[in-house]
Amino acid sequence: PKKEVMKHLGEIAKLEKYLGGVKDMKKLPGALFIVDTRKERNAIAEAHKLGIPVVAIADTNCDPDEIDYVIPGNDDAIRAIKLISSIMANAVLEGKQGEQTEEAAAEEAASADAE
Repeated sequence: PKKEVMKHLGEIAKLEKYLGGVKDMKKLPGALFIVDTRKERNAIAEAHKLGIPVVAIADTNCDPDEIDYVIPGNDDAIRAIKLISSIMANAVLEGKQGEQTEEAAAEEAASADAE
């Protein structure tokens, strides 16, 4: 019992660590960003099944055929990963700000039409 409880608690903690953010998702993501395609083969396969576009860093030891949007680069160098990841994160933030601006403009236009 104690040993089994500890084993189950460990499994629960591991699942929460790796899948905790998924339970809060309201819809499928618009894209999937992958750093190492060799390690994330399952994620790529699931994305293809669900119709989610895959954006990935690919160097010479990767198969670019399974990637929708290839970013040529070294997926083993930490500095390269940091640079590309920060650029991707900034692009996502800019895109979200653009969506919010468009929504606000649409609401403003709708309220102006109503008056």
